[in-house]
Amino acid sequence: MEDKEIGTPLPLPHSEARLQPTLVLTTLSAAFGSVFQYGYNIAVINTPHKVGTSNRWGPVFQVLKSFYNDTHFERHGTFMDESTLLLLWSCTVSMFPLGGLLGSLVVGLMVNKWGRKGTLLINNVFAITSAVLMGVSKVARAFELIILSRVLVGICAGIAYSTLPMYLGELAPQNLRGALGTMTEVFVIIGVLLAQIFSLQAILGNATGWPILLALTGVPAVIQLLSLPFFPESPRYTLIEKGDEETARQALRRLRGQNYNVEAEMEEMRTEERTEQAEGRLSVLNLFTFRPLRWQLISIVVLMAGQQLSGINAVNYYADVIYTSAGVDPTQSQYVTLGSGVINLVMTLVSAVIIERLGRRILLLSGYAICCSACLVLTVALLLQSTAPELSYLSIVCVFSYIVGHSIGPSPVPSVVRTEIVLQSSRTAAFTVDGAVHWLTNFIVGLTFPSIQVAIGAYSFLVFAGVCILTAAYIYVVIPETKGRTFVEINCAFAKRNGVEFPEEKEVATAKPHTPSLPTKETAF
Repeated sequence: MEDKEIGTPLPLPHSEARLQPTLVLTTLSAAFGSVFQYGYNIAVINTPHKVGTSNRWGPVFQVLKSFYNDTHFERHGTFMDESTLLLLWSCTVSMFPLGGLLGSLVVGLMVNKWGRKGTLLINNVFAITSAVLMGVSKVARAFELIILSRVLVGICAGIAYSTLPMYLGELAPQNLRGALGTMTEVFVIIGVLLAQIFSLQAILGNATGWPILLALTGVPAVIQLLSLPFFPESPRYTLIEKGDEETARQALRRLRGQNYNVEAEMEEMRTEERTEQAEGRLSVLNLFTFRPLRWQLISIVVLMAGQQLSGINAVNYYADVIYTSAGVDPTQSQYVTLGSGVINLVMTLVSAVIIERLGRRILLLSGYAICCSACLVLTVALLLQSTAPELSYLSIVCVFSYIVGHSIGPSPVPSVVRTEIVLQSSRTAAFTVDGAVHWLTNFIVGLTFPSIQVAIGAYSFLVFAGVCILTAAYIYVVIPETKGRTFVEINCAFAKRNGVEFPEEKEVATAKPHTPSLPTKETAF
């Protein structure tokens, strides 16, 4: 292929693209101000540090629970009973995934109307509002503000968790798509880790510092509002959905470097646009009945459900019990938890480095294999440690091994694959389904695991081992390797399984002026 204007061969953009400062800074601004909120607000509400020893109302409670009870006493002259307090606290925790679900349902409307970058910027309203409300809740003596804020920051996380991988996947050159795609999970984990650090009792995890601890969620939002407007919108969105070739070309030059000829990549985007013109933009309801995307949709559901139902949140929930059984002082368990967070971050960064060398499938399959093995051994260790106390140390090894396995594949890689296996016209609808599955399964695990753990004890980890096996089997049989392929080539790989013929470029269109994709005649759902 040659550039007719300059008469020189066009470079192969995907194979030769290098990481440019603009792309790095765009990724940092977009990720820090969005999915960081997800990780931070998952961890920060579970401030594990106790205050006092005991008091007139009975058990020792966490810092925020103490605030709830003290506020109730000031209003009514009595303390809440344990069941009421537990119900109120459960409501506080569960509001976050509920907000996430709500956010995931509106993300399709937002990214189509305001673009990927515009959606991330508007989303900061939820983060800043919730930060202010949580920050003043102690002064206002109103724990209801914390509960309301959890819904708002959950909406923020739900929108961000679907929008960011879409944005980064469309910004990245083909040879860096995997590494940039894993940044979604990297910044979730950075949020978790910083929340664990700030919530240490010596820092902000105490009776006086917790309002600041909760309000810090507004800082990344302000930073993003000040920085992201200076970076480009997704070139694919600009070209395919807005029909603005010149703006898309300028964005690509900023992202790829001024000495880089972007015309081959522009042509690849035009090919994708022509390929999907006959389909039109799909709504969520269309997506469920559209045969050419049947297995892509099933794959997205399996990847996101497997990520949550394989037990990562349950392992984190049970970790403190395991540490205590191994003889770790409860007051020191916060530092062990912090250590597991460091391991999580390091292994996710390792995944980001090697994903373009080893591919997506091998990371997913090896990650699930490690998680399954860890769950099986953990079950045995928990069952036998009452008769062999030294097995409690094996339990700790299993927890850390599980975190390593999940950090290599099941946590970061689905964010990459879910962007790659659908085309532009169906991406927003697919991400709506993706987000809904993610938050629903997150909510289900949080709601049911404590009861399952009480009912069957250590055997609950066999359930997670089974999920790991089933998910890995599906990946092995159905999902192709997407490394080094264009979005069109990946969809060609799914075409045979879907029982359809994927149109070749020559069949799709003849040369004609570019026109943007027509909007769907359906609603967003």
